[in-house]
Amino acid sequence: MKSNAHIIKFFRQRIPAFTCVPGCHDCCGPVLASTEEMARLPRKSAQEQDAAMAALNCPHLGANGCQVYEERPLVCRLFGTTPKLACPNGKRPEVMIDPLIEDRIYRYFIQTRHVLV
Repeated sequence: MKSNAHIIKFFRQRIPAFTCVPGCHDCCGPVLASTEEMARLPRKSAQEQDAAMAALNCPHLGANGCQVYEERPLVCRLFGTTPKLACPNGKRPEVMIDPLIEDRIYRYFIQTRHVLV
């Protein structure tokens, strides 16, 4: 059986990339991430977490965008790559995510413990 780290890497390699609207952070609200993904992110203080939640933002959203972009959770990577999580600005990759991979990611979400980012 593969580890969660291998599963996450597998999914990351199959989620298509695209360029967002500069300065847009419409998809950067509180999200759920697996404990494996959270372990890769820097810890935020309770005060930082509370302030982000009050603003309905992710605590890793900084003045210049995502501060953990390379390690962002799978759900963040899915935004804009599927009609289920469409970009509000209409941005998308040339080819959307393979529906079979998307389904496997959602099954992974159900089977894995997640916490609020």
